[in-house]
Amino acid sequence: MTIVLNVILAVQMLSALAMIGLILVQHGKGADMGAAFGSGGSGSLFGASGSANFLSRSTAVLAAVFFVCTLALAYFGNLRPADSGSVLDRPGVSAPVPAPAAPVDTGPASQIPGNTPAAPAVPATAPKAP
Repeated sequence: MTIVLNVILAVQMLSALAMIGLILVQHGKGADMGAAFGSGGSGSLFGASGSANFLSRSTAVLAAVFFVCTLALAYFGNLRPADSGSVLDRPGVSAPVPAPAAPVDTGPASQIPGNTPAAPAVPATAPKAP
């Protein structure tokens, strides 16, 4: 099934690229007016009006191929096994339990001012020395 999807996807990409190229080669509506008054359109490869028919028909055929490939990819993309269900129906993955806190480091980082661990609290009723 994946081979069929890859072939359809390749045909769709090739038809899209060819359609882009054909659309860029075609003349706009303003170019037809200039050709009607003898503005150099007759010296083209397909003649004065031959290129419009060939290019527009080729573009229409490629657009149809692109459309059919898009529909086929949408159809095959929605085929799922019946037991798969929705993503929301599946049980969630619980977060991992955090590891216990690491012991206080007495290395070089503890010598940085403001980075010292808190000292144990001194009781308020501490015995006084005589």
